[in-house]
Amino acid sequence: MALLEVSGAEVRYGTVPALHDFTISVEQGEIVTLLGANGAGKTTTLRMISGLHHASLGTVYFDGVDISRLAAHKTVELGISHVPEGRRIFPQMTVLENLEIGAYNKPHGQAAKMDQVFELFPIIKERRKQQGGNLSGGEQQMLAIGRALMAEPRLLLLDEPSMGLGPLFVQTIFEIIKTIREQGVTVLLVEQNAAKALQLADRGYVLETGRIVLADTASVLLRDDRVRMAYLGEDIGS
Repeated sequence: MALLEVSGAEVRYGTVPALHDFTISVEQGEIVTLLGANGAGKTTTLRMISGLHHASLGTVYFDGVDISRLAAHKTVELGISHVPEGRRIFPQMTVLENLEIGAYNKPHGQAAKMDQVFELFPIIKERRKQQGGNLSGGEQQMLAIGRALMAEPRLLLLDEPSMGLGPLFVQTIFEIIKTIREQGVTVLLVEQNAAKALQLADRGYVLETGRIVLADTASVLLRDDRVRMAYLGEDIGS
């Protein structure tokens, strides 16, 4: 069984279906990306996996455990960390305090985990006594990822990590995601920059109005005419 298995899931907001007959898998050690237009169901997918929203039908298995009805704090305990769109750091708290909150369920060994985060994000170490709200957008994104890593996840859910960032920070964030995978963390990535996401990922899924319409290796999706036209901004006819 894959590390993450979602099978036949349906998620509704009231009477409005957000995901229908949704099935994906993520193997241990992979980077898998979800592509789709705004409103396609990408964020809903991550919220469903992390326990912030439950499927009305179907199942979600993590490492063989049915987490379909688990609360979000329980999925964190099992090894799933979610970095939401918009970062959601605590702006009035210092960088250190934000990181400490990330390890709330694993208080032992905080210093070692903090050192690992600072090694990954040296600029965050320099800013450790500053309030989170005083960081730049790129630094806040690093802090949000670092906070998620403090929980020692096996699966990291990333929702639009490059949104609103300048090119230099975008490149840095993608290099960091690659390093995180090299350190043994599996990654499920939602990303507006489809080209960079597919260049980084092993496999990808394309969502349209809550349904998976394409699934393949990232290299194949990069060459797919439908993906190139819809998500890479290429004019196939030219």
